[in-house]
Amino acid sequence: MMVEDILARLVGFPSAVGRPNAEIVGWIADYCRSQGATVEILPGPEGDRANLFATIGPADVPGYVLSGHTDVVPAAEAGWTSDPFLLRAEGERLYGRGTTDMKGFLACALAALPQLAGAKLERPLHLAFSYDEEAGCRGVPHMIERLPALCAKPLGVIVGEPSGLRPILAHKGKAAARLEVIGRSGHSSRPDQGLSAIHAMVGVLGQAVAQGRSLEAGPFDARFEPPFSTLQIGIVSGGQALNVIPERCTADIEVRAIAGASPRALLEPVRERLAALEAEGFRTGWQELSAYPALALAGDSALAALLSELTGQTPLEAVSYGTEAGLFQEAGFEAIICGPGDIARAHRPDEFITHAELAECLAMIHALGRRLGA
Repeated sequence: MMVEDILARLVGFPSAVGRPNAEIVGWIADYCRSQGATVEILPGPEGDRANLFATIGPADVPGYVLSGHTDVVPAAEAGWTSDPFLLRAEGERLYGRGTTDMKGFLACALAALPQLAGAKLERPLHLAFSYDEEAGCRGVPHMIERLPALCAKPLGVIVGEPSGLRPILAHKGKAAARLEVIGRSGHSSRPDQGLSAIHAMVGVLGQAVAQGRSLEAGPFDARFEPPFSTLQIGIVSGGQALNVIPERCTADIEVRAIAGASPRALLEPVRERLAALEAEGFRTGWQELSAYPALALAGDSALAALLSELTGQTPLEAVSYGTEAGLFQEAGFEAIICGPGDIARAHRPDEFITHAELAECLAMIHALGRRLGA
């Protein structure tokens, strides 16, 4: 199958984040097996979603991993000029949800399998396709736990997020949480008889704002913009009427951490302030929404040199968005970001990738395959 044909099949699966993904995983598994790959479907704890790990070549010697995610963000936003789950070609562009983020990379990896299978690789190439990346990299940790039983320790992991096929060495880490305060309702004329969850949450959010300002004082990493860790309050919700003491209030917050800083640790002062409300008669809750570590690959690493040679591009030091690469690195595997397309097109109506971008990515994977067969 041509890479465009494979992309059309992948886009046709409406594999939105947080939804069952048996159809797309099953199709990919069947295709990989038809090309001579060994395939492991790795169900997640949710019971209706799975990761997929496929290997071409001998799994008992070190090789490389092509990593991507099968899920996409929903396509309910206004502005689409055609069915987002039906690939549409218009000139050089191929439109559809996930074309850039990141089914274009998956299609290239799959389209390369026939040539890789015929090359009788001396070192393996693995495909590691995860689920629920768009919900904060929730699926891939379960696959990473299984890697020691699936293959020899890889020489490197190439995470194919859209980068213009330019290797990227670093990104910030992230942790996000939903805070909940439950007080006691009542009439607003008698605030002494109730416990306002909103008033209590204001103190917690004040702590969050103060924590965010303190991060601006460093430590610093000049590779990032801004060059320090950040904290944001994104959503606050509570109350039902002006004359009713609000019984419940929730808030969603996130931190983006430079390399070397723990995202979870940076949220801890806020968590402690929330927990202190228990002594005042409130009930509280803290739900982690997502967490992944920063990525920091040395510019003089063998993996960076390899990708620079394969793509002909000088590595970019850092990007603002996060990926699964930090989790692979945390687990002890060298990881780098390099994939087709432009991140600016992701999560937008009329998302697209071009024929040329797919061809360049496919050429990179073929070049990597020739290295593995040498």
